[in-house]
Amino acid sequence: MSIKKRKQPQHKQNTFVYEEKAARNGYRAVAGIDEAGRGPLAGPVVAAAVVVRRTDFEEKIDDSKKLSARMREKAFIDIFKRCDVGIGSADVEEIDRVNILNATILAMTRAASELENKPDYLLIDGKIDVPFSAPRTCLIRGESLSVSIACASIIAKVFRDRIMLEMDEKYPEYGFKKHKGYGTREHMDAIRKYGLCGIHRNSFGPFGANRRTKKNYVRR
Repeated sequence: MSIKKRKQPQHKQNTFVYEEKAARNGYRAVAGIDEAGRGPLAGPVVAAAVVVRRTDFEEKIDDSKKLSARMREKAFIDIFKRCDVGIGSADVEEIDRVNILNATILAMTRAASELENKPDYLLIDGKIDVPFSAPRTCLIRGESLSVSIACASIIAKVFRDRIMLEMDEKYPEYGFKKHKGYGTREHMDAIRKYGLCGIHRNSFGPFGANRRTKKNYVRR
């Protein structure tokens, strides 16, 4: 008779490993940086920079995309209690002028600059080189590797979602409350019906790709 082997529990990943490594090298203000809003057709791109001061979080800290809206809101409050937080953004006009990548870099730089104490080391989500005078490590899928970046992803996401809720009140016909500016079918149908509004990115997605197509969307 064959005996089935029990699966061994997987080792729980130490998500402070990059922060601890930086601390061992003498750095004292390690900031995780992430953004929200690179993909939508409307609204700003928002970035956050977070330096974890206390690790006794009461709420779950993870990649913001893995948390429900309710969980993110609770974590948002918890992070502000235990961390230094800086928030930066780039608006639609800036996105259209410099492109979404450079606008993201601009938002991240502003977020790091908004920290009360200047960070001496950066942990950045993705391969984005922020022009900030501090050494850094860029991490692909950093929200799952670093608590600091996970905190930044939550702060950026909640802050941007709140902006889009305000925009829903200003432009209720577009449904920003539901899709937060992403190119859902509902959003695209609203654009075809009402045209572009003041917070749509004129250089982004179908609007910037083909000028002839863009004419069909612009609000008269």
